[in-house]
Amino acid sequence: MSKYTKQDIIRIAEEEDVEFIRLQFTDMFGTLKNVAVTKSQLEKALNNQCMFDASSIEGFLRIEETDMYLYPDLDTFEIFPWRPQQGKVARLICDIYCPDRTPFEEDSRYILKKAINEAAQMGYQFHVGPECEFFLFHTDENGGPTTISHERAGFFDLGPVDLGENARRDMVLTLEDMGFEIESSHHEAAPAQHRIDFRYDEALATADNIMTFKLAVKTIAKRFGLFASFMPKPKYGVNGSGMHLNISVSKDGRNIFEQAEDKLGLSKEAYYFIGGLMKHMRGMAAITNPLVNSYKRLVPGFEAPLHITWSASHRRPLIRIPKARGEDTRVELRGPDPAANPYLALAACIFAGIDGIRGQILPPEPVSASVMDMSRAQRQALKIEQLPATLGEAVEALKEDGYLCRALGCRFSEKYAEAKRAEWREYCRQVTGWEIDNYLYKI
Repeated sequence: MSKYTKQDIIRIAEEEDVEFIRLQFTDMFGTLKNVAVTKSQLEKALNNQCMFDASSIEGFLRIEETDMYLYPDLDTFEIFPWRPQQGKVARLICDIYCPDRTPFEEDSRYILKKAINEAAQMGYQFHVGPECEFFLFHTDENGGPTTISHERAGFFDLGPVDLGENARRDMVLTLEDMGFEIESSHHEAAPAQHRIDFRYDEALATADNIMTFKLAVKTIAKRFGLFASFMPKPKYGVNGSGMHLNISVSKDGRNIFEQAEDKLGLSKEAYYFIGGLMKHMRGMAAITNPLVNSYKRLVPGFEAPLHITWSASHRRPLIRIPKARGEDTRVELRGPDPAANPYLALAACIFAGIDGIRGQILPPEPVSASVMDMSRAQRQALKIEQLPATLGEAVEALKEDGYLCRALGCRFSEKYAEAKRAEWREYCRQVTGWEIDNYLYKI
């Protein structure tokens, strides 16, 4: 049942003195975009009559596909608490429709809806709880971002050592004003690194919430003269930022991952779901870890996973089963990072999971020891695969996963892979500071 009607939104905008409405959407690469209208155009927007030039969005459309419609999701109406209290600013998250009024199939929000609908046909509803990490850095004299921080805090430290404590507190309070249920917040492992966890929700709502979360965190950080970065590995020699996804599946209102009689407390559907994730994980990596920089996080020594394993007892595999059981039984995927487009990342997880359930794909035995302490021969004996080591390798793995490409949409997958391959080639042509420092003086 919808939370708002068109009349509700028009009435609230009038009562709350909303003068500006941002019609938001997310591009292929996970960047939030918007078209802004004034209150006088709100009814037109709610009637799905607002158009925009989609050919101007990088990597989005061909030049002949220009005029597209924005269809606001009424339940995403939200007044920004950080904007002026007179002439307030609100937002609506939108789906993208073609000129013939059909959904644009390469809209990442549409792709997630497609995955949700496919799961619903099997009777399943997916719930996801993200763990979003980010850095707070100083800005330069022009307000631009740097990677500089004067703090040296670590896991769970507090002020005065944690210099970002006040900013993080205001972020939490702002998010609560916007309807988030914040479960915890704390300083993370690296200096200037932070984490705020909010309650799980249905998959589409969670993806919307991740985009809203990033916007709110960046906005509040700017108020404190800081820059919030969701770059996976902004600094050498410290932990990178992840976006772990805690996933559960319900059917008829019951968590189907829980099975008390099983030795691990997991149902056969849970095992199949894990099997599906493991089968498609290499192909998913270009979606869940979409940047050249993403693979600088997935290296030894910094807690991020490198191999495609799962465990109910070890804390650092790619797929971890937290101790909670009953309705809290869930699968934690530790590979994704916060640069990922959340709509695509969640869609890939759902498609992979339901492929596992549909095909009854059993995962290999769980690994209780640290894979990093194993020899190559031991890993080979256990048939442990490694995640892609570079974006280039990840793109090729995506192209080889025919099921995942078809599920996401063949045209979308080809366009996405082409853009990411170009990004990788451009990176490979660069001459880096490391090369100059290590080669120039001795060659």
